[in-house]
Amino acid sequence: MTQALRTKVFNAILKQEQGWFDKRPTGELINRLSSDTQIVGQALSQNISDGLRSTVMVFVGTGMMFYMSPQLALVGLAIVPPVAGVAVVYGRYVRGISRRLQDSLAEATKVAEEKISNMRTVKAFAQEPREMDAYLHSIKNVLNLGYLEAKARAIFYGMTGFSGHVIIISVLYYGGVMVSSHEITVGNLSSFLLYAAYIGVSVGGLSSFYTELNRSLGAATRIWEIIDRPPTIAVSGGFTPMSEPDGHIEYKNIKFSYPSREDIEILNNFDLNIVPGKMVAVVGPSGSGKSTLAALLLRLYDPDNGAIYLDGHNIKDLDPSWLRKHIGTVSQEPILFSCSIKDNILYGADDPEEVTEDELIKVAKEANVYEFVQQLPDGFNTVVGERGVMLSGGQKQRVAIARALIKNPKILLLDEATSALDAQSERLVQEALERVMKGRTVLTIAHRLSTIQNADTIAVLKNGQIIEQGNYQQLLNRENGAFKELMKHQTFES
Repeated sequence: MTQALRTKVFNAILKQEQGWFDKRPTGELINRLSSDTQIVGQALSQNISDGLRSTVMVFVGTGMMFYMSPQLALVGLAIVPPVAGVAVVYGRYVRGISRRLQDSLAEATKVAEEKISNMRTVKAFAQEPREMDAYLHSIKNVLNLGYLEAKARAIFYGMTGFSGHVIIISVLYYGGVMVSSHEITVGNLSSFLLYAAYIGVSVGGLSSFYTELNRSLGAATRIWEIIDRPPTIAVSGGFTPMSEPDGHIEYKNIKFSYPSREDIEILNNFDLNIVPGKMVAVVGPSGSGKSTLAALLLRLYDPDNGAIYLDGHNIKDLDPSWLRKHIGTVSQEPILFSCSIKDNILYGADDPEEVTEDELIKVAKEANVYEFVQQLPDGFNTVVGERGVMLSGGQKQRVAIARALIKNPKILLLDEATSALDAQSERLVQEALERVMKGRTVLTIAHRLSTIQNADTIAVLKNGQIIEQGNYQQLLNRENGAFKELMKHQTFES
């Protein structure tokens, strides 16, 4: 059950749109996937069986008590209604504590995950003591809520245990009176007391079941929030063209704000036309919305207003999987998985099993990967470490180009692909990019002069709009143009 639940939660997480992840830390989602599912899985299996057994025992024992002596049964069970009323109130209270406990545990997991995954930064600034204190503070919240939950359980168990003793004592007293007046025999009273003890054991099991059930309901609330949430952008579904795209891209009257900061408008009445097979470079100051254009084309987000068209089709009507299959992406900081170079490159392929060794080598040569892979002891099987930490910036970038190239995309998105590299690495990456750009529609977001000089069109972006457009020479020849002004205030490295 836990395995099925974890699979369900993980699938539901993967299906959510990018805007949903922007608001949720990775550590919190990992906690939902591990701790919460464990609690709910245990409640659905072991706890349910214990609860069913205790329930059957209570009903059978109660029936036998009434069979032996209805009068004694009524005396003994008179305390049950008030206990049941308290149990309902207690259940709601524990459920609330459990929810807060799981949230605080998710917060502690988030703190740990974030710092461990960025350990180089922590060590670079010698902030180990601060992070120890931060984790101690977050885990103390978990401990305090754990104390609160333990106290609530102790009170409830004490109350149910006390009520069990009250039942036994009242039955003993009233039964003794009935034996004295010859209304019941000693043998029947002994049988009745054994049935009462039988019920007492069962009530103990039932109270444990009830407590665990309420605890698991607190954890289940967060899980079902994820499972039941329909994504605003589906993983697949929609119109799938029979042929490959030509690569004609149009941004029409786009307005957009990120879901995590809706008060800041990134693009406003934005229009851009990209002709098939041509290269368009978008330049502009930081925060002007350059990278947003790539995210919108990949349909990681939907615009608030306006539409993006690919070959005349609104991308909202297209199957997102088909769309992304034909777009190759290389970002400024490419993230590699902690597996081999070969696996990282084949991650971009539709079916890695069908990619031959020759095809892999061909792509590696085009992306200038083959040269440095040959110098590694394990070649393509070299493990790159978490986020590709074992490779240099230029090597990671070239692996990312090969990953984008392996699916032979018609459209290339280059998001400042060379801006973080040294001159030698940039030359190799630029060389690889020039090879792979031929015959493809290219949208590049650039800071380097070498990148934009070769573009068919340069679009200057400011405050979410294109304020100037033309090729490199045209923009340079304009007096007091926005591009010229940008070159004065922004470093374009040659």
